[in-house]
Amino acid sequence: MEVTKAVIPAAGFGTRFLPVTKAQPKEMMPVLDKPTIQYVVEEAVEAGIDDILIITGRGKQAIERHFDKSYELEEELEADGKLDRLDRVQEIADLADIHYVRQKEREGLGDAVLYARKHVGDEPFALLLGDTIIENDRGCTETLIKQAEEYESSVLSLERVPCEQVPSYGVADVDGSASADGSFPVTDFVEKPPQEEAPSNLAITGRYVLTPQIFELLAETEKGVGGELQLTDAIRQLDHVRGVELAGDRYDIGNIPSWLQANIEMAIRHDDGEMNEAVEALLKEQFV
Repeated sequence: MEVTKAVIPAAGFGTRFLPVTKAQPKEMMPVLDKPTIQYVVEEAVEAGIDDILIITGRGKQAIERHFDKSYELEEELEADGKLDRLDRVQEIADLADIHYVRQKEREGLGDAVLYARKHVGDEPFALLLGDTIIENDRGCTETLIKQAEEYESSVLSLERVPCEQVPSYGVADVDGSASADGSFPVTDFVEKPPQEEAPSNLAITGRYVLTPQIFELLAETEKGVGGELQLTDAIRQLDHVRGVELAGDRYDIGNIPSWLQANIEMAIRHDDGEMNEAVEALLKEQFV
């Protein structure tokens, strides 16, 4: 089982960031000096994937422009001798072979994934949500791919969340404790359950490796919570699913507090010493 393709859904409205997302995709919200979706694409590339399909929607043209070449900008940077910035701009367009398809109606994550069926074909694929950044020493997607190839099954990244947050997530029911490699069988999923009915506090965190069986199951699945086609409802019907508990930090850029947290924490960890010092000085000035 070899994973060579990635799918990144990026068609949502981003209503929690209105009015800024009225004209700008939430996936283009900047974290430090890069838009959120660039971190996601880079994670896929670091996992060895260079064939990426982004599911967009109406008003998402900025995403395509970001990963396209910008001849006028490159010429100006070269003429001004700003070669380090020129390199960074050119690297974006050369990251991977990026394709696009537009989700015509926003009918849920499951519906968005179905739009990838023709591109992915009869192959396993990585699925990365376009508004979620995961920072760790070893890439989350790379870890999932290794697990999927070892067990010949679909694999999901899971995170233990506070119990009061469980109703905001798809939650996994796991079978026993984790194996030596940190993974465990998943027996069922529940989409956004009431806290008292949740089988665990292990939430799906926006990274998956799925077998192509998921497309057939999605096509047969009826709309669920919120009147949308829920990916979780199809995943629970897969023959074999394993979960891996997330290592590192996850930032949901779809909400303002997490976006602010990402900017602050990632700035402190950034390899730019001048930025580190500036952020630390600002925090001390404001809060110490």
